[in-house]
Amino acid sequence: MARNRRAKRKPVRLQSALAGAIRTIPEHVPTRWVKFIVGIFLIAPAWILTQTFFTAFARTAVRDGFWITEEFWFFSVGAVFWMVIFFGFPRPVWVYVFGHEFTHALWVCLMGGKVHRFRVAKDGGHILADKTNTLIALAPYFFPIYSVILLSIYGTASAFTDVAPFSRWLYAGIGLTWAFHFSFTCWMIPKGQPDLAYGGTFFSLVLIYFLNLALLAVLLIVASPGVTWAGFARDLVGNAADFSHQLIRLAARLRNAI
Repeated sequence: MARNRRAKRKPVRLQSALAGAIRTIPEHVPTRWVKFIVGIFLIAPAWILTQTFFTAFARTAVRDGFWITEEFWFFSVGAVFWMVIFFGFPRPVWVYVFGHEFTHALWVCLMGGKVHRFRVAKDGGHILADKTNTLIALAPYFFPIYSVILLSIYGTASAFTDVAPFSRWLYAGIGLTWAFHFSFTCWMIPKGQPDLAYGGTFFSLVLIYFLNLALLAVLLIVASPGVTWAGFARDLVGNAADFSHQLIRLAARLRNAI
């Protein structure tokens, strides 16, 4: 039969743990030493992006007064409000675990896979899927699912009604949900997450940092009228060129010293 000719993929279990490491059963053993080397090479782009982001933020804050804009203040109020909840009240762990596993499941579907089981509990959760890769394993650490849901609701509502009067609350909601993502990500990573071990902890941490910073850069460009895509790209290329020149000079000094 035609339907029997298609090989079935072995289910993969992706888990989140709140206490200690839990073993993940991958579809295949990743070449972690290759990813470790890739992680080393990712440090340079991460540094260049960091320099570009903070330079652009400082410039627009001083020159364009971004720090006194409605976008900045409502985003900041939402973020501060969440941090007060995170450090001052019982943490809604179940909400995070649900979002964590839902993000895994969403990225499995985006990558053409199928989710066979979805489990969420206060002490952790897991999904059982027939596909995994680095992006699926690390998605909850760089993809702020609740911010994406909020933006999707706002975008859908804008197709039927005028949502401009509520834009300030959108910024506050993004600030709250992004701070939720950031705080729980920082809180969960030291707890021995098996997701990080899939591609090697070092590679995973560098990639998570880079992708989260890239998301912040996008938010800055969208929210600040003084930062444009073209301007940010020019700064990025300029900083990359300066970094390359510094590496060349350093290599020349090392060669002369030898």
